[in-house]
Amino acid sequence: MDFGQVLQVDVSQVPEGGLLLDVRENDEWAAGHAEGALHIPMSDFVARYPELTERIDGDAPVFVICRSGGRSAQVTQYLRQQGVTAVNVDGGMGAWQSAGRPMVAENGAAYVK
Repeated sequence: MDFGQVLQVDVSQVPEGGLLLDVRENDEWAAGHAEGALHIPMSDFVARYPELTERIDGDAPVFVICRSGGRSAQVTQYLRQQGVTAVNVDGGMGAWQSAGRPMVAENGAAYVK
């Protein structure tokens, strides 16, 4: 998919403690997500945008993730148009899980596949 000038990073480049924005829907989030991620589903994003802006630390990048990278690329592009330093996490949560990055379930327990 071509989303224009969307910067992408590999999951290995997402720093521990970096602002990770998960734009998947509620059922996807509940099934397993990165611990500490901010969850704002793409379908609610514009209405809940202030929740993100409260968490942005200066010019520190926002790492945007979804299931495979399509929705997060769209949100990344939108954020960049708003002047936010945002990058898309290439491969989404599938790549996150494959790379062995930590995940938790909805109740906060360690995610077990």
